[in-house]
Amino acid sequence: MAPSPTVRHNAAEHRFEATTDHGLATLRYVQRGDVLDLAHTAVPQDAEGQGVGGALAHAAFEHAREQGVQVIPSCPFVRAYLQKHPEFGDLVASR
Repeated sequence: MAPSPTVRHNAAEHRFEATTDHGLATLRYVQRGDVLDLAHTAVPQDAEGQGVGGALAHAAFEHAREQGVQVIPSCPFVRAYLQKHPEFGDLVASR
């Protein structure tokens, strides 16, 4: 298994990103006050299944926890990640 990629928070572009051998993987978000809407995860096709998306989601949830904000998991991948990682469930904003 490949090592976990390094994830950067690119606040100017409103996304978390990781460089893979196959291009840039991103998790875009929209910040609305104290809520982070995790909108869309994109991973290059040849990098899928290598934990890149999970690393992006993990970084986003850790960022939300550090910043004291809640999360709306709009992205289907992020929702699936959340089901496998209930330790982040307390961060989900009630609708």
